[in-house]
Order: sequence, then C-alpha cells, then structure tokens
Amino acid sequence: MGLLSRKATCNTHGQDSSYFLGWQEYEKNPYNEVNNPNGIIQMGLAENQLCLDLLEPWLMKNPDALGLKRDGISIFKELALFQDYNGFPAFKRALVDFMGEIRGNKVSFDPNHVVLTAGATSANETLMFCLADQGDAFLLPTPYYPGFDRDLRWRTGVEIVPIHCTSSNGFKVTLPAIEQAYRQAQKRKLRVKGVLITNPSNPLGTTMARDELDLLINFIEDKQIHLISDEIYSGTVFTSPSFVSVMEVLKDRDLDQTQVWERVHIVYSLSKDLGLPGFRVGAIYSNDPVVVSAATKMSSFGLVSSQTQYLLSAMLLDKKFTKEYMSENHKRLQKQQKDLVAGLEKAGIRCLDSNAGLFCWVDMRHLLKSNTFEAEMELWQKIVYHVKINISPGSSCHCIEPGWFRVCFANMSESTLKLAIQRLKSFVSSIGMKSQNHQELKSLRRKSRNNWVFRLSLQSFYDREQDATTKVSFSYRPHFMSLSNIAATLDAAA
Repeated sequence: MGLLSRKATCNTHGQDSSYFLGWQEYEKNPYNEVNNPNGIIQMGLAENQLCLDLLEPWLMKNPDALGLKRDGISIFKELALFQDYNGFPAFKRALVDFMGEIRGNKVSFDPNHVVLTAGATSANETLMFCLADQGDAFLLPTPYYPGFDRDLRWRTGVEIVPIHCTSSNGFKVTLPAIEQAYRQAQKRKLRVKGVLITNPSNPLGTTMARDELDLLINFIEDKQIHLISDEIYSGTVFTSPSFVSVMEVLKDRDLDQTQVWERVHIVYSLSKDLGLPGFRVGAIYSNDPVVVSAATKMSSFGLVSSQTQYLLSAMLLDKKFTKEYMSENHKRLQKQQKDLVAGLEKAGIRCLDSNAGLFCWVDMRHLLKSNTFEAEMELWQKIVYHVKINISPGSSCHCIEPGWFRVCFANMSESTLKLAIQRLKSFVSSIGMKSQNHQELKSLRRKSRNNWVFRLSLQSFYDREQDATTKVSFSYRPHFMSLSNIAATLDAAA
C-alpha cells in the first residue's frame, strides 16, 4: 500500500454508500421478464429509456449522421484526427439553441461561453477545480444526489456542507436553513466558495420556485460567492409549474451587467433529456471568461468524441424532430409517473408532489419500526433482498428525516413498473398482516392476564367466604359457581 498514493487508497469515493450497494446487488441478480423473472428490479437508476424508440427511426432516416458522411461523402478521416479542445462550433451552437428551446426561449446562450465535458459528472468536478481549493466548501440543499459525494469531493478535496431542508414545507430552501449551513461551515473553519443546487431537483423531482432562486441569488450576492445550477433535468418537466432557469431570473432582475452575473454557472447534459447517458455529453455554461478558459483546458481530460459531436449536431439541428421528441417525452414521463404514484397510493404509500425528473420522492416513514436511520436501512434491505427491488434510501441522499426513498420510474417498461408496484403492494400487505396479528396477540395476552387476575381475586374471595360459612349452619351457606365453570364462561366470552 505504501507504493500507492493517498488518493488511490482513501475511502472518500462514496462507493460504500447504500446508493451504490443497491446497484451492486442488482447487477448480481438483474430482473429479466423472460430469463430472470424473479430478479431484482432496478428502480435506483435515473435513466430515461421511455423514448429510445423515437431516436432509432431518426437515425435510420439520417444515414449520413450515423455513417459519418456529409452529403453522402465520408468524413471519417476528418473526424478521426485530433480535435480542438474547444469542441465543434456547429455542435456548440446546436446545443445552446436546444437549451434555449427547453427554457421556452426566455433566455439565450452564447456558444462561446460553453465548455464541453464528458457528461455532467465531469462538468461538476471541473467547476469544483475552477472555483474552490482543497478544504474549501460548497453548500448543498438536502436531500441531494448521492453521487455528489464522489463528483464534488473525491478528487478535489472540496467539502460539502448540507443545507438541511425538511418535509414540513416540501423540502424547499429557506433563508434560515442556508444561514445555518453557512454558520456551520464557519464553525468548521471552512471557507465557503458557493452553493450548488439541482433544478429540477434530484431526488425530489420538483422545480425550484422563482422566490427560492431569488433567495439564493441574494445570498450569493451578499456573501460574494458562487452559485452552480445543475439543470440536467430541465427538459423533463412534464407538468406545471414550468421550469425557471437561474439565468432567466438574472435577466429579469437586470443583473447581466453585474459581478453576480459572472458568479452563476450552469451544468447541462443530454443524458436525461434525450436519454443518452452512454454518449457522455455534458457542458458547463459560465459568463466568467476566466472560468471558461480554465475549464476548457481541464476538459482535455474528458472530451466528447468528434463522432458524437457530429451525430448530435445533426440531430439537434432537426428542430421538427426535437420539438416532437420533447413533447412525446413529456407525455410518457407524466404517464409513467402517474402510474407509479397511483399504484403506490393503493398500497398506502404516498409521494411528494412532483412535476419533473425520472423519479419520485416516496414517503415510507409509516413502514419503519422506529424513527431512526437504522430502521430505514432495515426496511431498505428487506425491499432489496426480499421484495427484489432496488431503490435509494433517503439517508444516501443526506435527508435528515428517516423513511424517505427515491424511486425511479423511467428506466423500465410499463409492464415492469406494474410488477414492481405489485411487489411493493404485497410487501406492505404482509407488514400489515404481521402488525395486525401482533396486535391481536397482544390483545389476547391482555385478556388472558386480566382473566387470570380475576380468577385469583375470585379464589381469594371464595376462600374467605368458606372460612366464614364454617362458623354457621350448613343450610345458610351461600351458593357459589365453581371456579372451573367461571373460567369456562370467561374463556367463551373472550
């Protein structure tokens, strides 16, 4: 071990989190409708598989994009050779146009402010390297995506200080919670460099209200720190309220000529909105030229391939296709989410009201044996190993209330979702039966104990009466029912 670096041997990656452990159990025994119908159903993966059937026909209709051709002529050599770190201008233009369309064209983006990265994971880590030094801190509202413990901390050495949000207001961010987190960082002698939010939220599946964004902007302006808005789920908003980007709020407040304009940064990706996580396409958008320059240099460690940029340029420039795709995607997401919520409600399980994302924030607090995280882990283990469903416990998302779980719904077919719901229904019913039997047993024990006490009292009374009757004539002795008859009567009544 002494030959390896501290980074290689440290345990700060977060791989031992229940979030990742659930994945490992699923991979050992993955559900398959035909080959392994009793396997574990994966509901711990936020992946959008609902519209892949729309992407494949587009590829068939556009053979040049897939075949690396331009006007029927191969450009393989051009794409195979070394590329500029800045990425293809055509792809960056297509990407920012798509980002604008998702936001209703209420805000526009400059392609010169975009840095391409190998997915949002790389984008978030790169921003940490640009904005903070080892030992500095970022504030994050809880619950937050479990992978942030890896993405933001592992290689950068940046600390995460939680902004504790609660179910009392739907886990919304409040000023007292932010200020408490800031004071906590100061007590730990950490220099706070910024706040990072996910909007729409992972794992809540909700969009941030404008007043929350105003609050955050005011806070970072007052403290002279940064704000990172991870908006990789911006295209998954399937019902009202609509998505509001932090850039839109900055524009509406005429802050585009102020210092705070350069301290707000956006992370985006095509992994969730287009369902292409394997393509590894992420982006940083920043109005600070120094951040753009530094992030571009760092992007050499995680570039997006030339072939991917070429293919997706053609796809994103097909406005008719992207408009139809996003519309159908919203419909399918909404239906799948409604089916999950309705199915869980029939099982006595409620979800936080949501309007976006690929998951629901599910309340199973009533199924816990006690209001502890130990009880939450016990319930999670039963669901993974016995119910055969992998979901993510709230503790892996740093939720401070035991009993909440993130349950994904967009990475499976309608039939698989129905099966998962049925498994959960059966599990909840079995818990209810056990609880009912337990209560009935307690009631019987209580009755038996009361009967036993009564019999002892009656025996004592009978003995006293017997002693008294020996002093008088037999003809005056009172008549008593035998104890055995009394016991039989009590048992029949019980």
